Amino acid sequence: MMGFIKQKFEMCKAVALVTYKEWSAYRTHSLVSVFVGPVYFIVQYFICTAIYSENSILGGMEFEQTVRYFGASALIGYLTMDFADWNLQMLVRTGKFLTFTLRPMHHRFFALSQKIGHRVLGFFFEFLPCLLIFALLFKVEIIPRYMGWTVLSVALAFLMNFYVNYCLGMTAFYFVQANGIRVVYQLLGNIFSGALIPLSFFPEAVQRIMMFLPFQYTNYIPAMVWTGNNSIGEQGMTIPQAVMYQAIAVIFTALLSEVIYRSSIKRFTAVGA
Repeated sequence: MMGFIKQKFEMCKAVALVTYKEWSAYRTHSLVSVFVGPVYFIVQYFICTAIYSENSILGGMEFEQTVRYFGASALIGYLTMDFADWNLQMLVRTGKFLTFTLRPMHHRFFALSQKIGHRVLGFFFEFLPCLLIFALLFKVEIIPRYMGWTVLSVALAFLMNFYVNYCLGMTAFYFVQANGIRVVYQLLGNIFSGALIPLSFFPEAVQRIMMFLPFQYTNYIPAMVWTGNNSIGEQGMTIPQAVMYQAIAVIFTALLSEVIYRSSIKRFTAVGA
């Protein structure tokens, strides 16, 4: 068992390292993207300033909490960004996925290892610079209040984002052009993940529905854990409860991705490969 785990770790490390080196050639692209988070943050800050001018508390959150939430949300986006859906759709569409069916490594594991390497690069060239910008330039109290819970929650968001996107990528096995599904999910994700507005601002009924959908587990939950809010959403979840629900959602999505994969691989024909 230990030998199997060590083998998997070495395989993951090798793929992640190659991906890191490959994307390091485009690190200037990462440095440019550093300005995207702060620009969104500035816009959200001005909107919050206008909204809170007549209210002291909205959705159970004070002005400082909301500002800290948007800062945490931007940083989490840098750590969990994923391209598994686009990459898998491209491989299936071009027939290049055939090479992965002949390899001893499961493609999903390969894609996850790629993401790890890509996001390690993002940690140094996107996350850390943006963290300093928020802390030093905008004077935001951005350091997590509960570091352990925050690291666990962000790690779960990292996995959740990957597994959901991988499931979306597998729609390429069923449709000639699956990009539309990807676009629709991204649109819904931007709204219901809490990236644009905290879900606590939504009606209670919407918040309850979101408990059964993947969106909030990729951004809203980890951002609320990051800010140290001990009453999350209308349900008033504590941080341990929220992370527990997040873990259950990740496990369910991981199992679902395997079921879909086994069904999808039977449809792959690699015409023209």
